[in-house]
Amino acid sequence: MKIPSQTKPAIWGAVGGAVALAVLGFTWGGWSTASSSERVAKLRAENAVVAALSPICVSNFQKQPNADAALVELKKISSWSQGDFIAKGGWATMIGSTSPDSAVAKACAETLGMSKT
Repeated sequence: MKIPSQTKPAIWGAVGGAVALAVLGFTWGGWSTASSSERVAKLRAENAVVAALSPICVSNFQKQPNADAALVELKKISSWSQGDFIAKGGWATMIGSTSPDSAVAKACAETLGMSKT
């Protein structure tokens, strides 16, 4: 089959336009693949869980009998180790869980570090 020479530029233009549309759509148009949408949804869900559980951790920390002394000790520790301190203290272990959540512990330590002594 022979394509007339007048239609070849139109076909190449359509192919080029389709490629350009795909590139622009995925970079600036807000299009996304299923896997990237799933990754973003999972990250948002994890952040929501941490945001919901970290106040419970702070409350658990503040309810202990020696909360003021523990807060002074927490503030002496480097910021990199504060989450571990909270996790080891058991304040980031939620009801029904057997181990502390490291992201909750870190958020809890950050919140406690901002409180005034």
